[in-house]
Amino acid sequence: MATLTLLARFVSFRFAHAKLLELPGSRCNAFPYGRTMMACMCTDPKFMYDLLVIGGGSGGLAAAKEAVNLGAKVAVLDFVTPSPQGTTWGLGGTCVNVGCIPKKLMHQAALLGEAVHESTFYGWQLPDPQTIKHDWAALKTAVQNHIKSVNWVTRVDLRTQKVEYVNAQGYFKDQHTVCGKMKNGQEKEFTAKNILIAVGGRPRYPDIPGAVEYGITSDDIFSLEKAPGRTLVVGAGYIGLECAGFLKGLGYDVTIMVRSIVLRGFDQQMANIVADEMQRRGVNFVYKAKPAKIEKQPDGSLHVHWVDEHGKIHEDVYDTVLFAIGRKALTEELKPENINLKLVAETGKIDAVDEQTNIPNVYAVGDVLHKKPELTPVAIHAGRLLARRLFGNSTQQMDYINVATTVFSPMEYGCVGLSEEAAIAIHGEEKIEIYHMYYKPTEFFIPQKDVSSCYLKVVAFRGGDERVLGMHFVGPHAGEIIQGFSAAMKCNLTFPKLKETVGIHPTVAEEFTRVNISKRSGLDPKPQSCCS
Repeated sequence: MATLTLLARFVSFRFAHAKLLELPGSRCNAFPYGRTMMACMCTDPKFMYDLLVIGGGSGGLAAAKEAVNLGAKVAVLDFVTPSPQGTTWGLGGTCVNVGCIPKKLMHQAALLGEAVHESTFYGWQLPDPQTIKHDWAALKTAVQNHIKSVNWVTRVDLRTQKVEYVNAQGYFKDQHTVCGKMKNGQEKEFTAKNILIAVGGRPRYPDIPGAVEYGITSDDIFSLEKAPGRTLVVGAGYIGLECAGFLKGLGYDVTIMVRSIVLRGFDQQMANIVADEMQRRGVNFVYKAKPAKIEKQPDGSLHVHWVDEHGKIHEDVYDTVLFAIGRKALTEELKPENINLKLVAETGKIDAVDEQTNIPNVYAVGDVLHKKPELTPVAIHAGRLLARRLFGNSTQQMDYINVATTVFSPMEYGCVGLSEEAAIAIHGEEKIEIYHMYYKPTEFFIPQKDVSSCYLKVVAFRGGDERVLGMHFVGPHAGEIIQGFSAAMKCNLTFPKLKETVGIHPTVAEEFTRVNISKRSGLDPKPQSCCS
């Protein structure tokens, strides 16, 4: 009895303490940095939830968990429509299942193969490297096992944090009501004060005979049961280059079909360096071409007809055709017309201002947003900041400027800020200085690896404070290197400050602190020694 009395007093104290800590204009901010028993008592009685998230990817989940921590009642609807080849996956979105994570693991597998062959130069005694073969099935199984473990941890995390998860495809009935269609075809209605669209996108297929029937995309490659064999990759964006790169590194014959340019939207000098390096490694490139038809042969191989820039038809046979020609936002499935949601006609993406759509209580984060970086960390950060604005009295907006990224091609390319072309287009050639240099990674010396693609550039204002506008790096560990410099750019890094920074020797990151030759000078940017 005494124990019950003490418990009642404790609950009464917590309730009174929570009321004292409430902030003006806030429904439930008693414990803004930790979820409490008060959270489920603060929902507007007109709605089932404070926040309903459509889409269980990185951005949507980040927003959902942050909102719960701030006292909101939250549900997440997520459903994966099988790819044309029947591939499906669990909770977690593109990044976890068919994007960043499996891509990086297969990239690592390719790098390890390269390291095995180089190790003999460093004294490691191995069987004849030419006899070492890669087991696709073993890699596929290891990657998929890891993904399934992440799916499970994600489910447990949502349950622990009291985020309601519903495996259903959501679409709008009205601006506060979402219908969820379950696997069995049944539908359930959910109402919420605020709704967040975080459905991402899926790969597009070209409108040619045989594409959907016989082609695959990045949705399928990471769980492919049979080794891909001789592969045609259609598309030269970062997904196409990354997939082609690790497939070649694993020992498969790979051809990339380029419709126009490589890595559209990236600095084109750097993009061409990446492509040239891939060609040196044995990846075939077919430029100014597009596929016209795919036919399946009796032996299972794929007969591809393609057209060059002059309209001439060519033919070749492959084991796998992988399309990487862009992605389509999954907004049509939302039935946006039911709430007059404004979309961009050409892309189907949402035209929003700071994640706010044209509907007052409907928001969006991630790849569905028009002209925003299609990057997982961007969606995560934007989702968290949105939740804090909705439920934590925050006013902080997402900053989409100077977001770093990396193309995990065989020789990685990391960048942050403006490309050389963009800087000149915005500010004029006379106001821009381009500093550049080639360098020699120490690790390349003993195996005598080709260093011709090891190159970096710094885009800066000419005169004034010489503020840095962009940094670009092709070489080993590019992603790890560019991450730190992106923080410096957020702090308004200037070229003189970059030059004052003392590098760590011997590293490839230190090369940014040594760059001093401008393109305008016409001097040779190639190094004379490892310490020059």
